[in-house]
Amino acid sequence: MTERKPAGVSFETWVDRQIREAEERGAFADLPGAGKPIPGLDRPYDAMWWVKAKMEREGLSALPPSLALRKAAEDARDEASRARSEAEVRRVLTEVNERIREALARPPEGPPLNLEPFDIDAIVAEWQAERRGR
Repeated sequence: MTERKPAGVSFETWVDRQIREAEERGAFADLPGAGKPIPGLDRPYDAMWWVKAKMEREGLSALPPSLALRKAAEDARDEASRARSEAEVRRVLTEVNERIREALARPPEGPPLNLEPFDIDAIVAEWQAERRGR
């Protein structure tokens, strides 16, 4: 495609010729994803789709660290409520409590953290009561 468009040839004609010649050379044969549906084609167009996909692949977050930790605490609370054993509840909450304590010792950038470590024994008691109620 480094060839320049000749004078007097319409742009559309020149592009069509480039595509036709590439097809004849087999440049489009055996491309990855051939015959597969295009991912996300059924969703509304999002101009930032590639940025979001890259961030997801890289495990990055667009949230400030304090908000990301709030989200992690919320997710940990949900995970603990669905846990299958008391040990799993304690493990999940202990992990997030360590992160919360670190953030309280060295406040992260962004909005205030507004978090305190979870009372693990109280949450375990709630978890047990929920299981007995079923």
